[in-house]
Amino acid sequence: MIWSQVVGQPDAIAVLRGAATAAAGVVDGAGSGAGMIHAWLFTGPPGSGRSVAARAFAAALQCVAGSGCGECPGCRTTMAGTHADVRLVVPEGLSISVAEMRALVQTSARRPTGGRWQVVIIEDADRLTEGAANALLKAIEEPPQRTVFLLCAPSDHPDDVPVTIRSRCRPVPLRTPAPAAIAEVLRDRDGIDEQTAGWAASVCGGHVGRARRLATDPAARDRRAAVLRIPLHLGRLADVFECADDLVKTAEADASEVSGARDEAEKDALKTAMGHGGTGKGAVGATRGSAGAIKELERRQKSRATRTQRDALDLALVDLAGFYRDVLVSTGGAPATLTHPDHAEHIDKAARTWSPESTLRRLEAVLSCREAIELNVKPRIAIEAMLTALHRG
Repeated sequence: MIWSQVVGQPDAIAVLRGAATAAAGVVDGAGSGAGMIHAWLFTGPPGSGRSVAARAFAAALQCVAGSGCGECPGCRTTMAGTHADVRLVVPEGLSISVAEMRALVQTSARRPTGGRWQVVIIEDADRLTEGAANALLKAIEEPPQRTVFLLCAPSDHPDDVPVTIRSRCRPVPLRTPAPAAIAEVLRDRDGIDEQTAGWAASVCGGHVGRARRLATDPAARDRRAAVLRIPLHLGRLADVFECADDLVKTAEADASEVSGARDEAEKDALKTAMGHGGTGKGAVGATRGSAGAIKELERRQKSRATRTQRDALDLALVDLAGFYRDVLVSTGGAPATLTHPDHAEHIDKAARTWSPESTLRRLEAVLSCREAIELNVKPRIAIEAMLTALHRG
């Protein structure tokens, strides 16, 4: 069944399965629909599976059996992202614009074409601009009879999701999956050997997708190892700039690798659609009028590359923060599980060398860097300032 893809969330699954059953009763005229509402807010830490849970719920809503069997066309097409009545909004840039949200709201007002419900999934709903949030609010306040909105956000804090929206949504809080549950998924679903699966689950910070990348991608393992070498390799001031350069260049390379081929394909497709290379009547005029569309595409691609670079840097900063957190755990002799158990020797060495106050200052420098980058400080400047603070202690 599709619920097997939602890892380590038994309470949330029970709520969603009950709502899907109630929704089936509404469509079939066999129930009152108690427990089913038109707006849901999935919250939880990174890697908890917010979007996966939302897709599974969407599949259950489209399921002919009303349970998420995983075999019917409704389940299969929803999970594959090809269902005509399930729209997925994945922000590729820094935010979700009001124009994009207005267009989505208009589409969501239609009746389902072939499915049982019209479902709108908004990943990273915390990236809604103020105008986009207001446009969505109007739709949630007066939803069409057969439309369901599924919003995903890190938390239900007003800074993430406006109070006016979250007050009209039923919350679905998700928790960080246990390492044992993640390892089981890697073994059973991805065919990864037990030792590798156990290691990846123990160092991924509860992020299922990260665990899969670490288990299958040697480059991802190398990037993580390079980041975790930084705390004990800042002996000279020159090391600060060298490490900063490595971090920024790695993030830029990741963004280029992810976006490069896709950017060119999108641009070629747009040029073809706008008549580039054509020789027929009107081809010259069509080509001349395509300049604005190409410029808008390039703007969106630049925004997507910026977001990809920031995400890569943020992942490195999360690993660094986890290292300093582990040093504090080791210094205090707490029984808490280490974030990076495979670097326990380096963590113990740092705990013997640094004072707790110095470690805490380093941790605060990493967290401040994350905040600075989110506030549009140039990544290289923010990274160099952070590494300088780490060097000084």
